[in-house]
Amino acid sequence: MRTLVTGASGFLGRAIVARLLAEGQEVRAVCRSAVPELEALGVEVHRADLRDRQAAVAACRGVDVVFHTAGVAGIWGPWKHYFDSNVAATMHLVAGCHEHGVGRMVFTSSPSVVFDGSDQRGLDESAPFPSRWLCHYPRSKALAEQHVLESNGTRGLLTCALRPHLVWGPGDRHLIPGLIARRRANRLWRVGDGSNRIDMLYIDNAAEAHWLAAQALAPGSPAAGRAYFISQGEPVNCWEWINEILALAGLPPTPRRLSLKAAWRLGAAMEVFCRIAPFAGEPPLTRFLAAQLGRSHYYDISAARRDLGYRPRVSKQEGMRRLAEGWASLAPK
Repeated sequence: MRTLVTGASGFLGRAIVARLLAEGQEVRAVCRSAVPELEALGVEVHRADLRDRQAAVAACRGVDVVFHTAGVAGIWGPWKHYFDSNVAATMHLVAGCHEHGVGRMVFTSSPSVVFDGSDQRGLDESAPFPSRWLCHYPRSKALAEQHVLESNGTRGLLTCALRPHLVWGPGDRHLIPGLIARRRANRLWRVGDGSNRIDMLYIDNAAEAHWLAAQALAPGSPAAGRAYFISQGEPVNCWEWINEILALAGLPPTPRRLSLKAAWRLGAAMEVFCRIAPFAGEPPLTRFLAAQLGRSHYYDISAARRDLGYRPRVSKQEGMRRLAEGWASLAPK
């Protein structure tokens, strides 16, 4: 199978590449710059900016499956930046699949496409998109997901979307390092009463889900044209898990506390200030971040178990052990 992985230099993209290579697949990686580590593994690195339609279409030539993980995450920034990187780039890749007869596309979406700032406990994929968006990222991912799923069955293309939640593990350069950096800078606040539960996902399980999704896509498959929540399947207490991570980094729990109502109001005020004074940069707290830290958000993965055969192979406990082991290997000798 000839595969294309966009965002292959990122955390999830690299894990998917590794999973494909372990299965003996041919892999082409789309990256904006050279990635010698991937080339050393025998990966064909195709340098392209997916915002360029011609470049994105050309990247799809000669492949059977596209894994589209590339995109811009975050809680702040101009709408055009998110639209061009997440929506337009996805539309360009779908066009490339059509032009070059690619048969399957697995799109990496996000559970935030249904997050409206309220508690979400055990929701399944029937949950609608919200009527209001708390930041540009989930809105752009929702538009991209919608386009991918609407393209299922067009010109021989089968598609599905995965919504992995809070992907973590050794090699993560954003989620866990961001938490640790905030704690070290004394900018991490425990929002709410500390009882909220969340889903998360170990990196190897995320890569496995993508591989299974590609295998499941076939004419008549229930996976075709559907979105799936992907997680460990066992929600954790948000702040207990954060404190476990901080402890691995040799840091104590954050002593700072904010009620959810106060955090929401403070985040709203900071958003207004940073829009008025763009020189201030990204606000340290927004309504979206306040809700993510103080609300429960975990989802039903029964559909992924049924249609994709997904099972989280690496437990949360084993993942934490691997994380600690990975950090220990990076420590100065």
